[in-house]
Amino acid sequence: MPAPYLTLKTVVEHETEVRRSRFICAVAPARSVEEAAAFIAGRRREHADATHNCTAYVIGQRVQKGDDDGEPGGTAGTPMVQALVGRGFSDVVAVVTRYFGGVLLGAGGLVRAYGSAVTETLDRAEPVRMVPAKRVRVSVAHDQAGRVENDLRASRHAVEDVVYARDVTFAVAVGEDEVAAFADWVATLTAGRARVDVGEDVHVPA
Repeated sequence: MPAPYLTLKTVVEHETEVRRSRFICAVAPARSVEEAAAFIAGRRREHADATHNCTAYVIGQRVQKGDDDGEPGGTAGTPMVQALVGRGFSDVVAVVTRYFGGVLLGAGGLVRAYGSAVTETLDRAEPVRMVPAKRVRVSVAHDQAGRVENDLRASRHAVEDVVYARDVTFAVAVGEDEVAAFADWVATLTAGRARVDVGEDVHVPA
């Protein structure tokens, strides 16, 4: 069963210093591995002269990946992933850029430094709480489509897609506990002429 999680709307950046090493952390929303990879590539270009650009992302319920970028194995990417997951975040990416300050931190020091860089940055973010929902497809005849679309877009439910075929089908994200009431509302709106199909699990902002 899908669970609520936190995500971000915008990029948040924060810098810390540990024994003269600079740790610059940037966290950003990422709805896919491709979005995460693009953000990571951009940060690595921006800080091409850094000693390390270590990364972590959590996408959906299952995808978690960390990269130590040359730091000792398990001292950077893993604690960064753990920091994201531990705070309840998903659909996010983090890049911690390190400029070495001349003092070795040891494995334990690196784990603390990279994990803390992420948690301190998340402390400065304004998280968005995402709650379980269903993707509901509403199909209506073309002569009803204009009015139905206007009413759907005026509602608080997000219209994700519109497909024009023999009928017009709207894909709408509806909170799990609101599906029955939404179906009743659509039936009233269309005098019972709409077809409502409840589809896959998604999340919507609370």
